[in-house]
Amino acid sequence: MARKGRKMIYKTPEEIERSRAACLLVCETLTEVGKMLRPGMTGREIDTFAEEFIRDHGAVPGFKGLYGCPSTLLVSQNEEVVHGLPNETQVFRDGDILSIDCGTVVDEFYGDAAYTFCVGDVAEETMELCRRTKHSLYLGIDAARAGKRVGDISHAVQHYTERESGYGAVRELVGHGLGRSLHEAPDVPNFGKRGRGPVLKAGLIIAIEPMITLGKRNVVSREDGWTIITIDGSPAAHYEHSIAISPDGAPADLMSDHRPIEEAIRNNPNLKFVDNIDEELVAVYQPLDSPVAR
Repeated sequence: MARKGRKMIYKTPEEIERSRAACLLVCETLTEVGKMLRPGMTGREIDTFAEEFIRDHGAVPGFKGLYGCPSTLLVSQNEEVVHGLPNETQVFRDGDILSIDCGTVVDEFYGDAAYTFCVGDVAEETMELCRRTKHSLYLGIDAARAGKRVGDISHAVQHYTERESGYGAVRELVGHGLGRSLHEAPDVPNFGKRGRGPVLKAGLIIAIEPMITLGKRNVVSREDGWTIITIDGSPAAHYEHSIAISPDGAPADLMSDHRPIEEAIRNNPNLKFVDNIDEELVAVYQPLDSPVAR
């Protein structure tokens, strides 16, 4: 949800590296989850595994206990946009899409990333929603440069997903700053106008996370007080990277890394891989010839 009245906190290079370590552990966790996902598994199984994996690496789950969250992962299935609570009744089925969001705390700094996994024989229109949502993430990242404004990120995501693709960009939930707190200033909406909002400056860490619906953009909360669903029951996709703004208008420094997650997906016969619409754009931020996260 949008939060106002907070000051943006700029990080030193050393603090950026501490946050990077947390973000990379998030991606390691999602990679291991991607290796094991299959129809018939439950949210409780992968959540238990994720908590043990994070703690075994000397870190703390970033979500569990925060705001009363009962889980390490947030697992949102099909029409669930975000904040789905994994439990034993959440059973994964052939044809599902699963937005899995994860956070960690390493050396006092948070990491945050999310990926939408496609289980089994997912409908092509839903696969296309995932492709375009993932592409909008990189368009947003490419707009995140020192001297630009938050609205430039927001416009890039909204213009591509709503105006060009005909999907819905959720208004009620936003990206955010990241650091010693999971949610810092500024809010980073997935809708907005170019040239509006706070100015982006080097040292700012933000999480960009398009949440895009196949149908109408309107959402409601389930009775559990956590799970956000589309009002029309249409599927929703959600991808998230954390980035640090680079000096002098250079491309952003990607803190998280989806490549090992995608390698796990390619090697898991129970999952379908979501192609990149623009490989060259993705390679600007995740070079194909650089080492995959540890």
